[in-house]
Amino acid sequence: MQCGRRHGRASPDRPRGRCHRWLRHTPDMEPNQPPSACCAPSAAVRPAVPRPLPAPGGTAPEHTGMVALPGGEFLMGAEDADGFPADGEGPIRAVRVPPFRIDACAVRNDEYAAFVAGTGYVTDAERLGWSYVFAGFLPAALRRGAPRPPETPWWCAVAGAAWNRPAGPGSGLDGLGDHPVVHVSWYDAAAYASWAGKRLPTEAEWEYAARGGLEQARYPWGDELDPDGEYRCNIWRGTFPTRNTAADGHRGTAPVDAFAPNGYGLHNTSGNVWEWCADRWTTTVTATGPDEAAHRAARVIRGGSHLCHASYCNRYRVAARTANTPDSSTGHTGFRCVRDAG
Repeated sequence: MQCGRRHGRASPDRPRGRCHRWLRHTPDMEPNQPPSACCAPSAAVRPAVPRPLPAPGGTAPEHTGMVALPGGEFLMGAEDADGFPADGEGPIRAVRVPPFRIDACAVRNDEYAAFVAGTGYVTDAERLGWSYVFAGFLPAALRRGAPRPPETPWWCAVAGAAWNRPAGPGSGLDGLGDHPVVHVSWYDAAAYASWAGKRLPTEAEWEYAARGGLEQARYPWGDELDPDGEYRCNIWRGTFPTRNTAADGHRGTAPVDAFAPNGYGLHNTSGNVWEWCADRWTTTVTATGPDEAAHRAARVIRGGSHLCHASYCNRYRVAARTANTPDSSTGHTGFRCVRDAG
């Protein structure tokens, strides 16, 4: 079910929200249509106009390092009883990826700051003048005055919100240097990756790495969300969207290396922030991956975020997936990068 019709460019005065009614697609939904997800509200739907990518040559400060993975064949996707078949999580299929290297952590605020300082890059949120912020993170004055998508009223379109002002005017990055950068669009993520001599991961690379060597486990560490009562990820704890107990230690984003890594040494591939992938959105798959004949503007995001909760999202499972338009930005979407082996 499409909960909000979207025509033309959105603005802070006319935000565009997309939401499943409790994230269940209806049978008449158009095949390959991007999910209308309250997980990631979109800024607009308009033809994608990429900007030139910065030349390689950047060096981020105190880089968290990359993990070399051997590649090979793995079972991608899931047919989970708690999953969303209309999202294209299945069928389970054997997919082969070549060797590659991947960031152990999502890109941090201080790393993105080095990129901006070195290039003068202006993000899409800065160019458009606004971005989506979760209402509970805003001071009362901003919360009252910010337009909200009617289907997803926990999101506020905040003028002035950007990667370096994550909660809008008056906010900043003090104490958040090691947290993942947010309010970055797919274009912004791709620009950083190019500057760093890297690229965004394919969806298959992302899932292969996120699984950490476990075959068909629900999470990067196994099948139980909180094994032996131990919290392994940063998600919404409590009743969404009104009460977050922060029982896992984090009400908003967590440092990029919070929680134990998976079997491949990657941190936070479940929860914390959604992560952009290179792929265009499609729910049609072949034996080797997405059907590239499906030309869609939306790009895949993976991993879930600190705002995910089983009652409305449940997309912090390792096979879960959704998408957003490439110029959209929110306070819970970031990215990590990869390099080809060698």
